[in-house]
Amino acid sequence: MSVHPQPLPPEPFDRRPEDFFPTGQPASVDGDRLRQLRVLRPRTRPWVHAVLFLLTIVTTTAAGALHWGSFTAGFSPETVQPNWGWILGGVWYSGTILAILGCHELGHYFACRYYRVDASLPYFLPVPLITGTLGAFIRIREPIRSKRILFDIGIAGPIAGFLVAVPTLFYGVWMSRVIEIPKSFSGTVYELGEPLLFQGAAWLVFGTPPEGHTVNPHPMAFAAWFGLLATALNLFPIGQLDGGHVSYAVLGPRWSTRVTLASVAIALGLTFVSSSWIVWSLLLVAMLFAFGPRHPRTEDEDTPLDRGRLALAAFAVFMFVVCFTPAPMEIVQLFPR
Repeated sequence: MSVHPQPLPPEPFDRRPEDFFPTGQPASVDGDRLRQLRVLRPRTRPWVHAVLFLLTIVTTTAAGALHWGSFTAGFSPETVQPNWGWILGGVWYSGTILAILGCHELGHYFACRYYRVDASLPYFLPVPLITGTLGAFIRIREPIRSKRILFDIGIAGPIAGFLVAVPTLFYGVWMSRVIEIPKSFSGTVYELGEPLLFQGAAWLVFGTPPEGHTVNPHPMAFAAWFGLLATALNLFPIGQLDGGHVSYAVLGPRWSTRVTLASVAIALGLTFVSSSWIVWSLLLVAMLFAFGPRHPRTEDEDTPLDRGRLALAAFAVFMFVVCFTPAPMEIVQLFPR
């Protein structure tokens, strides 16, 4: 995910002299001299990025250790005791999800560097939950003036993350196993909503599991599942999300605003399909109030994109379709058969 400031200054898009000076310095400067002055940049704090990344390693490894314990225990948790080996097992999850999220954000970051757009390093978001993280984002610290540049920066992240998620998904599913659900088992389990790509990988590896059996996902497979979900969420065509950047670049200001409002309405509707959408929908509504439904403008907002970028936009739609699931996670109560 990438967030950049809005709105751009009013027409014309020239910066004002006071934008270049701290408070108290003269605001009236000769134009030729002004162009030679360096724009003041926000102070960077590399230690913040490093601390957040290290904390995310800890939280994702801890979450991965629990997934490893669940993987080894199956439906017989009483036969498995926690041990230090779980920590090593948790690295399967931690390494995979950090690789997917990290490549996603570095895709944005290096696209910014390529176009000389000022952007921060990735901020990782650690949380002590089942996923160990809420994802990551970079902050773009200056307006993006071209639709072409906006599109390239917006789509670079999802493509980079997708290219890591797909092979790790297939390898993780290959290391998973089909287990039988004991007839006497009763209890609460998490049921993952499987995106089309996850279903396809499971079918290619295992075919159709027999009646009373289920796929017990390896921690790497669970990390890839979360990576696919994060890709789909970022590709929602809403405001400051990656999909919002792509939507604005392809559709222009009027239609992208309509798509944003329709997408938020759809996300709210999904809360009636699965309660796991409640938090995400609230975040989207908060984003709508904070930034507004309109995407920050570019100078060439009426200029259409070239065919190559339109083809990449179609690929973004494909990624969204194969990574999306209407019910990401549900708590299911199983009873003896």
